[in-house]
Amino acid sequence: MKDYLVKALAFDGKVRVYVINSTELVSQLQKSHDTWPTASAALGRAATIGAMMGAMLKGDEKLTIQIKGDGPIGQIVIDANNKGEVRGYVTNPVVDIPKNKKGKLDVARAVGKGNIYIIKDLGLKEPYRGSIPIVSGELGEDFTYYFAHSEQTPSAVAVGVLVNKDYSIKAAGGFIIQILPNITDEEISLIERTLENFPPVSSLIDQGLTPEDILEKLFADPVQILEKMDIQFKCNCSKERIKKVLISLGKEEIEDMIEKEDVVEVVCQFCNTKYHYNKEELGKLLEALGS
Repeated sequence: MKDYLVKALAFDGKVRVYVINSTELVSQLQKSHDTWPTASAALGRAATIGAMMGAMLKGDEKLTIQIKGDGPIGQIVIDANNKGEVRGYVTNPVVDIPKNKKGKLDVARAVGKGNIYIIKDLGLKEPYRGSIPIVSGELGEDFTYYFAHSEQTPSAVAVGVLVNKDYSIKAAGGFIIQILPNITDEEISLIERTLENFPPVSSLIDQGLTPEDILEKLFADPVQILEKMDIQFKCNCSKERIKKVLISLGKEEIEDMIEKEDVVEVVCQFCNTKYHYNKEELGKLLEALGS
């Protein structure tokens, strides 16, 4: 099934919902970074949340999520936009620790304690920056906390990733439910009761359920589907962009590269694409600096 996201309204417009199948996105991230199971689950959950938050943006707005915990996987970084394009990486992809007491991948222990930073490029002079402490490390609970405290929007965030024994991705997905004004206490209680016993979203996707099917399980009454959006892994790196990074290092650094290396290799953190620059190309960068 191709990855896609559904944006909908429930309870006569008093609840906003995003539901996503992100299996192929997380699979591409796993292949690009050769992540081990626990790192795959952490990176995949973050990317799934990033894709849903990207769908909340408008126009050319962009989003960056930085999860900086003290756990063994190090930092997780996700970039997303409202076109369904997502990329990301984890500092240490080869982390696989024992499962937790529930017999599941121990994402919380892998992430550790620290902070989550949300940076939104809204086309203004300065980007919006928000931050929260990592409250659990499971990420769904952390972003539930983020929406309530940083955006003053009561929300429920659920994400999950199932990993096969060969480290490939079996299923991944999630949903965000956001409470809007004028909802009644009775309606909120109904949502809470549904979520108390709701199956893991990744297991539903593994069973073949679509985002629309999951919406039906979440809400007994008909929902209004506003939009369907394709989701994909996409990195915007290029040799031209990497040139700008090299130029930003300055004249002395480039001269040092020319002296010590026949060919300089630069690897994109987000997709692991390798770019090579020979002495002649580095010399042209020096000329560009001089001009």
